[in-house]
This record gives sequence, C-alpha cells and structure tokens, in this order.
Amino acid sequence: MEMTTVQLQVPVAMEPYITSESGDGLVQLAMMLHPFIKNLTISHGRAAEILGITKWELIELYAKEGIPYIDMAWSEVEEDVATYERLVAKEAAQV
Repeated sequence: MEMTTVQLQVPVAMEPYITSESGDGLVQLAMMLHPFIKNLTISHGRAAEILGITKWELIELYAKEGIPYIDMAWSEVEEDVATYERLVAKEAAQV
C-alpha cells in the first residue's frame, strides 16, 4: 500500500495513542477512518480497500475494538421485524 505523511495537531495527552511506536498501526488507521464510515462518507468496503484488507477483516477488527458492524436502535429492529411480518402475511394471503 502506498503511504504518505500527514501532519496533525493533537492534544499532547493523545500522543502516546497515535504514534507509530504504540500499538498496531492498522488499528490506528482503521480507527481514524471509522468516523467517515459512521457519517456515511465512505463505506466499510472502501475503508477496507484503503487499508489493504478485506471488508470482513475490517469488520472483525472493529468488532475486536467493540464497534459493531450493524448499529441499530432497538426501535429500528422492531420496525424491521414488523415490516418482515407484514410482508410474510401479505405473501401468505396471495397464495
């Protein structure tokens, strides 16, 4: 993967967490991309492509860091289940 250098100004207390000597560089880069995934600027697939890994590897990396792939409120899950149940009932009525 081709790399470039970017200068960032961060609080002094953050330095141990972002310098290349600390931890896994891939995790650090993935964590830097996560806000762009969350706000839908890029997809998980594009982020994985940027990092030179598969989408599944990225999903697993985030899972190890406690970040879920599917991030839904319980009300959204209930709404999806209700929609599914309506569709199944409609299909059953047509048969």
